[in-house]
Amino acid sequence: MIGYLLSAVLIWLIAGASIAGLLFRPRQWPEAIWACLGALLVVVLGLLPLRPALHAVKQGTDVYLFLTGMMLLAELARREGVFDWLATCAVRAAKGSRTRLFALVYLVGIVVTVFLSNDATAVVLTPAVYAAVRRAKVEVLPYLLICAFIANAASFVLPISNPANLVVYGKNLPPLIAWLRVFLLPSVCSIALTYVALRWLSRKELAGSVEDSTDAAPLTHAGRRALWGIIATGAVLIGASALGLDLGLPTCVAAALATLITARLNIRAIAGGVAWSVLPLVAGLFVLVAAVNRTGAQRELGRLLLVCANYPGVWGGLASAFGIAGLSNLVNNLPSGLLAGGAVQAAHVPAYIRDSVLIGIDLGPNLSVTGSLATVLWSIALRREGEQITGWQFLKVGVLVMPPALLLSSLSIALVQSRP
Repeated sequence: MIGYLLSAVLIWLIAGASIAGLLFRPRQWPEAIWACLGALLVVVLGLLPLRPALHAVKQGTDVYLFLTGMMLLAELARREGVFDWLATCAVRAAKGSRTRLFALVYLVGIVVTVFLSNDATAVVLTPAVYAAVRRAKVEVLPYLLICAFIANAASFVLPISNPANLVVYGKNLPPLIAWLRVFLLPSVCSIALTYVALRWLSRKELAGSVEDSTDAAPLTHAGRRALWGIIATGAVLIGASALGLDLGLPTCVAAALATLITARLNIRAIAGGVAWSVLPLVAGLFVLVAAVNRTGAQRELGRLLLVCANYPGVWGGLASAFGIAGLSNLVNNLPSGLLAGGAVQAAHVPAYIRDSVLIGIDLGPNLSVTGSLATVLWSIALRREGEQITGWQFLKVGVLVMPPALLLSSLSIALVQSRP
């Protein structure tokens, strides 16, 4: 018993230290180093045998392929001038208004998140928005925050909008119409309240006009091919989701084909520009989740969700949503999604508890910069552009934006579930 308790304590200490490393990045080391150090440590200390650790790494194959495809598309679009062209279009459409530019960026963020996933918003949209605001010569922070917050706020409109949705539902993913019947109203609440909060917090920065530069070059032939590659990848994603297929391989193949067709002679340069450290970061998180599972975390989480199901009225759903949101901000929503998905399926919790858990996993991470994989990818994308938003800066915004949106979205789940 003492040996088991000591192992459990060590696992949680290592997992906690790894997450702290992701958040604070001591010595400015990349996030991947801290996740991989934690994963390596639990294996070296014998807290997680090598074979289960390798199995955990293998479990992330679909995620690795998906992220590889999205990062290839983002680098291809950046090199072929797609982002600069989109920036020019956005600035011109704003017609001199910072508020209109803010609304346009938010609208585009919704579309990208819904049809390409929240990770795509972080990887593909963030550089385009950065280029747009630099061209407009306005304060960058309000517009860059849109990319992070809408990536989570709109991530349960469709099943494909967030890979975590597939994890929570597992093999019981409902048809699209049934999904929309449950999550359309909560999504509208989440998107609307997030917009209102961000807009209010940015009211000072949005006062004034936008400089409209008209000297930008038109999109080249290669740029048009890159843009069509992104659109085609979105179509492939929707088709794969409709057929019930994993999203990783189709996304990666579509992106690879777009890269080959568009940049035959620059493939090595494009591959060299991709932030490959994201992949070991995700692998390390999968290993840490497997180690935490050995302490009985999934079983205990399932028990707590069943306790929430016995709460009267809407309180069970609220407790589930906010509890999972808190867990996601402590350990990132990829590990919490894996834990919660297994717990939901093993404990056979009621539908409204499962749906509340999903909203907590998707929307809850808007509290902290390390709350979701999408915001971690967003941070990496910003650093590549020479920008950096600290965890404290993000938290000061998140603590005002996330809770109201999560509260109203969770309450709307109860409303939807109470319909005959």
